[in-house]
Amino acid sequence: MAHKAGFVNIVGNPNVGKSTLMNILLGEKLSIITSKSQTTRHRILGIYNEENYQILYSDTPGILKPAYQLQKSMLKMAMSALEDADILLYITDIFENKEKNNETIEQINKLNIPILVLINKIDISNQNVVEQQTEYWHNKLPEASILPVSALLNFNIDKAFNFIIHNLPESPPYFPKDQLSDKTERFFVSEIIREKILLNYQKEIPYASEVEVDEFKDQEDIIRIKATIYVSRTSHKGIIIGNEGKAIKKLGIDARKEIEEWVGKKVFVELYVRVNKDWRDKKRELRKFGYE
Repeated sequence: MAHKAGFVNIVGNPNVGKSTLMNILLGEKLSIITSKSQTTRHRILGIYNEENYQILYSDTPGILKPAYQLQKSMLKMAMSALEDADILLYITDIFENKEKNNETIEQINKLNIPILVLINKIDISNQNVVEQQTEYWHNKLPEASILPVSALLNFNIDKAFNFIIHNLPESPPYFPKDQLSDKTERFFVSEIIREKILLNYQKEIPYASEVEVDEFKDQEDIIRIKATIYVSRTSHKGIIIGNEGKAIKKLGIDARKEIEEWVGKKVFVELYVRVNKDWRDKKRELRKFGYE
């Protein structure tokens, strides 16, 4: 049997379940997940390996109308997934405004690759709504296959996987068979810390914060990590730290526990907070954080 390999790119609006789907298909948690929109900021490659095939899943930021330079960079990463996909997974759900991405849908209609539209969250819907949504997407993307799913309950995900395997092109592997991603350990540590910021803080704080890992020392019995949380305003720094440092202490504990589970080793985490005024609109700072 000839070896298969290809890029399976996942696109869609914020909060439709792209990262949840990626993690389920991959069998590993690579993309961070929260109920907040814009959780995914980077294009994250997850590599699924078997003897006869290699699937290169690509999770992307949600498609949105950008309000500042960071969001422009995120949108650019999302749209780049239309250019290099061997298979495209377009994720929607039963709640979102279907007319929201008309320009993107027009671009998808021009693609000459296998396309699968996944209508997510059907576990909190009913048969009538699911049928209406299915008919709508058949009309909107007539060349695409349509599949109602529940990523949360793992419903119909096996059918999505079979679609991918069936349409995967013949190719040698693009990466070594023991590689899980093209991102570094430092990147995933920064993402875990950022996930905990999204879960522990409200309003603007998570969206105005960025994490940079300054030190990652893998010693014999422990990994020592130093990371800086950058915020846009001085007032945000006080909120991140909290009264008597209680908020940042909880943040560090939450992050440490998940990092330890991920690396399978004891971890020590030191967190610092610095103000980087309006970093989300500065191209130089965005390049520093890997967005440009």
